[in-house]
Amino acid sequence: MTDYRIEKDSMGELQVPVNALYGAQTQRAINNFSISGLEMPAAFIQTVALIKQTAAKVNIDLALLDKEQGKAIIQVAEEIIQGNYAEQFPIDIFQTGSGTSTNMNLNEVIAHLASKISSKSVGANDHVNMGQSSNDVIPTAIHISAALECHRQLLPALTHLAETIETKAAACADYTKTGRTHLMDAMPMTLEQELGAWALQIRNGIARVESALPRVQKIAQGGTAVGTGINAHPEFAAKFAASMSEVSGVNFVANDSFFESLSCQDAIVELSGQLKTIAVSLMKIANDLRWMNSGPLAGLGEIELTALQPGSSIMPGKVNPVIPEATAMVAAQVIGNDATITIAGQSGSFQLNVMLPVIAYNILQSIEIISQVSKALADTAIADFTVRVENLEQALAKNPILVTALNPIIGYAKAAEIAKAAYKQGRPIIDVADEMTELSKEELEKILNPKHLAEGGVN
Repeated sequence: MTDYRIEKDSMGELQVPVNALYGAQTQRAINNFSISGLEMPAAFIQTVALIKQTAAKVNIDLALLDKEQGKAIIQVAEEIIQGNYAEQFPIDIFQTGSGTSTNMNLNEVIAHLASKISSKSVGANDHVNMGQSSNDVIPTAIHISAALECHRQLLPALTHLAETIETKAAACADYTKTGRTHLMDAMPMTLEQELGAWALQIRNGIARVESALPRVQKIAQGGTAVGTGINAHPEFAAKFAASMSEVSGVNFVANDSFFESLSCQDAIVELSGQLKTIAVSLMKIANDLRWMNSGPLAGLGEIELTALQPGSSIMPGKVNPVIPEATAMVAAQVIGNDATITIAGQSGSFQLNVMLPVIAYNILQSIEIISQVSKALADTAIADFTVRVENLEQALAKNPILVTALNPIIGYAKAAEIAKAAYKQGRPIIDVADEMTELSKEELEKILNPKHLAEGGVN
């Protein structure tokens, strides 16, 4: 049986579990929002704690907050930043649209713990929340947590993936294969060329994220309730941004308009759109890998992915492309997250967006799962796949599309005739062309060499 204590807020008294570090407002949110069981991500909670810590430092510097109370807030916030007390932040993501419940959850826990180490009582609203409002804390936390996770996780993971693809591409420079358009045989290309396209997709994705981050790194803190900065010191915003930049190593600045910061989430919608584009790139790469690995007998069988686990509960010996499949599922999730963020982003009613918690949850999930799957894709799929050279060469030798190189010499119609004959007879194109043209075997070998054709140009 749970023991309770009585806590009170502006609405009155209610029971709170005796061991809980939070107070009445958090408990009301727990009671009201028993919806999904999904809680705010750890990165978000820790960022709100970082905001409380930074605000306390600034308020001490501005001689607004008692030093002892402020130092207690700073100390407790640091413990939360380090991952302690995670169980004290249980509020569902589907809560009040401003995220007030989460802000007060942090305020109450920090105040409770700070009061234990300070000789002076620390108040959740008066001290921990000094110079702040949920309406600027939560948008700021979204921007800061997203920016930090991009710098710490996403960009390094994508860079690692791009570098891994580039290394593998260079190792595959001598492998020529059948290109495909519409899933049908097309002109030859090298594996290096194919993988090089993947690498550029990821490099472009990195550039897209980097282009969005300057706007994400503009923060709302200092706008307080509606953007006017009521109850915040005139120097608070600038000092807060400078202090946050120093402690995080990322350049944050106060937004040019706090009214924009509170009323919309356009910068996060933009970032989410770039993540969606990366997800589309990952889906394409994953599906290419699945096709290239298909078989091993009845598929394309161009490459062999490393076997990571049994592929079937009933078919012995079956091995599946599990990492590309996981990658494709991540891509689908991120695309769905972007749809949620897009809808949530337009839900700014006058001076406040009212879907902030779901925006926070989805953007951080997208960053996290793209980061993790990119490393897995690089290390356990792309870095160590083997090339099935015999299958590449066999397909190339019988590829009737090679005849395209003869178009400038014998004309399209004649070339089409040769291609149809080679396909019907199941013979190498060079043998059929030798019979149906006046070109010598030596000339044909030169013109129809797949490696040469992969270089492009006119023969």
